Amino acid sequence: MAERGHRNIREGRVLSNKMDKSISVAVERLVKHPIYGRYVRRTTKLMAHDEEQTCQVGDIVRVVETRPTSKRKRWRFVDVVQRAE
Repeated sequence: MAERGHRNIREGRVLSNKMDKSISVAVERLVKHPIYGRYVRRTTKLMAHDEEQTCQVGDIVRVVETRPTSKRKRWRFVDVVQRAE
């Protein structure tokens, strides 16, 4: 089946996996400061759905935007980019 529309994809580090079928992911981005012109690191915390509970704390993972799963979960775990050491 062909995929419809465009879904945002983000990469981030797993902060927590203590919840049932859920992970907390920190996504970092660089934003240019409006006055000083220097790039500042900004962090966004996302809640993602992890059905098989495969993620460990410290893993770099890829998540995709999806319909709301719960009050705070709007992202779904896709795959592990890099395992934690």
